[in-house]
Amino acid sequence: MQLRKLYRTIENIASRKFDTAEDLLKRVVEEIVRIEEIKLKGGRVWKFEPKTGCYVLLAQAGDIQTIKPQYRIKVKDYPIFLQLFETRTALATEENLYLREQGIKNYSATGIGDKVKWRDKLVYRYVLAFNADHIDENLTSTLNIISAALSSVLRSKRMEQKVSMLSRDIDKASDIQRSILPQHEMRFNKYELYGISIPDRIVGGDFFDYLQVEGDSERLGFVIGDAASKGFSAAAQALYVSGALRMGFEFQTKINSLLSRVNKLLAKTFSEEHFVSLFYGELTDDKNGLVIYANCGHNNPILFRCKSNSTEFLEATGQMLGPFPEGTFKTESFMMEPDDILLLYTDGITEAQNEDGTYYGEQRLVEHLMNHCHSSSKEITQLILEDVQKFNTLTENSDDKTIVTIKRIN
Repeated sequence: MQLRKLYRTIENIASRKFDTAEDLLKRVVEEIVRIEEIKLKGGRVWKFEPKTGCYVLLAQAGDIQTIKPQYRIKVKDYPIFLQLFETRTALATEENLYLREQGIKNYSATGIGDKVKWRDKLVYRYVLAFNADHIDENLTSTLNIISAALSSVLRSKRMEQKVSMLSRDIDKASDIQRSILPQHEMRFNKYELYGISIPDRIVGGDFFDYLQVEGDSERLGFVIGDAASKGFSAAAQALYVSGALRMGFEFQTKINSLLSRVNKLLAKTFSEEHFVSLFYGELTDDKNGLVIYANCGHNNPILFRCKSNSTEFLEATGQMLGPFPEGTFKTESFMMEPDDILLLYTDGITEAQNEDGTYYGEQRLVEHLMNHCHSSSKEITQLILEDVQKFNTLTENSDDKTIVTIKRIN
């Protein structure tokens, strides 16, 4: 299952109304166990109880024998719970005789939410544990995303409660965010660019930018990003990443080095469940239209080839920024010929829904490019955005919407 798709699945579950965090986690475990692609047999929600030093069973789901309600496991008997502080997710062999009798032989556990202090150590407030016939590192990667997504959701809900009391500060933040976005339109050598970003709330986690050193006509950087969380915390991440890229770009740093440094800064500055998907590229003065890029877990941009009336999708070349500080970011390249178009977008575009719950999707974007390939980048961007806004009648599931269109004009 694609990691970004999994993240969005969890977000959609979390968008429903729940009375408590425990109710949300219970529902998520039930839904995840049902996803055939992940192939899980069962799942459990555990909550830490500081007074007793135990994790208490809150809920269970799947094809396993029922465990006693409120069953407790002592942290001192389970080193894996302490290990999660460092690794977030870990694989283990079940050693508790009672749980083995219930059919749990091997499992993987992942920490959720904030951490609480116990004695001289920190442990996660919640732990989700899953068992399957085959437990391997692929499941670890999946659970890392589940952990990051749920932790982000829980933190966002707390943040939103606080933010609702600070409307004036949010208005100021909105002004600041608008002030750092570039002008919509940009010209560079053989290219015209046009971008627009519309937050779903007062502030949002989407951003785009054009990067150029004064007097440098050899290259122009462009970026589009989407912070995973919502509201003010997402806007803070977006501002941080945008600022870091602007500073790093001036030093003529290679793309993979620049993204690696920004990734490590993001990991140090923000809590571990916050991450950003991002597409970064550079236009050059190369006569053949050389474009260099790295896709950090972002939606695949669409490259429209005018001569052949065909499209290509620029897939991810690395992980999203934030959760994996030692991640590496490969660069790829392609040539843009005259009238070729590169369309960048965030998932608020393709995942906009109508009243039937149908997604806008990538195919509609492709059709726009084919039908309007002789229009300017500004016209293409505005036509797509207008069409998405008309389509997106299911406003309760709306998201920030950002589009950047790049066209080679000669």
